[in-house]
Amino acid sequence: IPLLCCTAKADVRYRLGFGSFIDKKLMPFVDPRPEKQLSPCAEPCAEPYGFKNQMRLTQNTHRFSKEVQEAQISGNLDAPEGGFDAVMQTLTCNKSIGWRERARKMIVFSTDAGFHYAGDGRLAGVVTPNDGQCHLDDNGYYTKSLEQDYPSIALLHQKIKEKRVNMIFAVTENHKHLYKQLSEALPDISSSVGVLADDSSNIVQLIEEEYNKISEKIIMVDNVNASSGLKISYRSRCLGSGPLIDTNVCDNIKVGDEVTFEVTLEAVHCVDKRNFELLIGPSGLEDTLKVNVKVLCDCDCESTVETRSSHCGGKGSLVCGICDCIDGYTGKNCQCDAGDLSSIALEAKCKKTNDSLPCEGRGQCICGQCQCYTRSNPDEIISGPFCECDNFNCPRHNRILCNGHRCDCGVCTCGPGWTGRACECPIGVDQCLSENGKVCNGHGTCVCGKCQCDESYSGPKCEICPTCPTKCVEYKPCVMCQQWGTGP
Repeated sequence: IPLLCCTAKADVRYRLGFGSFIDKKLMPFVDPRPEKQLSPCAEPCAEPYGFKNQMRLTQNTHRFSKEVQEAQISGNLDAPEGGFDAVMQTLTCNKSIGWRERARKMIVFSTDAGFHYAGDGRLAGVVTPNDGQCHLDDNGYYTKSLEQDYPSIALLHQKIKEKRVNMIFAVTENHKHLYKQLSEALPDISSSVGVLADDSSNIVQLIEEEYNKISEKIIMVDNVNASSGLKISYRSRCLGSGPLIDTNVCDNIKVGDEVTFEVTLEAVHCVDKRNFELLIGPSGLEDTLKVNVKVLCDCDCESTVETRSSHCGGKGSLVCGICDCIDGYTGKNCQCDAGDLSSIALEAKCKKTNDSLPCEGRGQCICGQCQCYTRSNPDEIISGPFCECDNFNCPRHNRILCNGHRCDCGVCTCGPGWTGRACECPIGVDQCLSENGKVCNGHGTCVCGKCQCDESYSGPKCEICPTCPTKCVEYKPCVMCQQWGTGP
């Protein structure tokens, strides 16, 4: 009864319904043994089933209380449950569930387990995808449980959005993270996740808190999709006074608050369907704004056509300043005799690879051949059959292109006596010769016109050696021998 009081506080016109789910009555979801098919629990319990609508929406609160209390317990074998089948039937079976047209709809999904989703049915040989349709019999049972796979998250999102239903996931602590992820995977949907006590004693408080969270948030949704050729964007300052920001969500909205959204609709490209009924409204509510949209894809100038125009070389019609060439001709002025080739095939002849731009983006493809752009600097030239080469994108030395030598298609071509990526290295050892005629004074190697000295030697020509013995010490034994006949 506390739940009834909670609901009554929200709206005196409330209706309550009740349904329950177990899982598909197939291995590995349910124990296949005959006795377990009838009573899968340790203690006697009801036969398992996919989903049953126990009671359609009604204001008969006593019956609701009685149905919930008398609902029989059953069980499945694996950890996840078939709750997605239950949600799909609840969303799609308007007549059986008793949904009203203009009412705030809310589904409280209460469970202590995870969920099966599209693809899991294959484990039991169920390969037919879920069709997202109503399949409840007169007793409220889901009749396609053994024939169709579980719904995908994307299909659930589509149906929840279509029906404008608010979702509350009342789950135990150990599954809170899983259902948080599920809630985040349902964009533009009013959904919330609350933690259910192990004995479900806090269910009334949980529903009231999560309902208040949903009620205080406005999420603007629409029926625009990529196939419509339209793009929609929202801006609002919500309850603030600052500038408009890009958002379709406003929080902390109380009764009586007024929130304004600025909506921009853009035609991205033309599609066959030019007339479109745009529906905009808050998620979870039936209130919508209907806008009849007509996409204008035709220009006024298209009514004036100059056939066999001289501007098109007599090979096409001039429409809005552009040549519409006759078969066999293409080009800006229909100047290309394409033969059996289409304009796409001619353009392909201007591509170096299938993934590259025509003429590498540095020229025009005319009649299947590249005409490279000219640069403002007449010394800079773009060349090559695909305009892939130039004479100004080569390595530099001291900021000088190729050190003053020639740049050819990204590679420096060095003059006589020079080498290196930027022609920075002179060939030969003339610049490394010391006064004694030795290369690097005999204590190094000449690399690119400069000495790379051996260990302990330094200087431009490796002439410095602070740790080496002096000449006096070096010639001492010889002098002593020649002059005094002593020494080693």
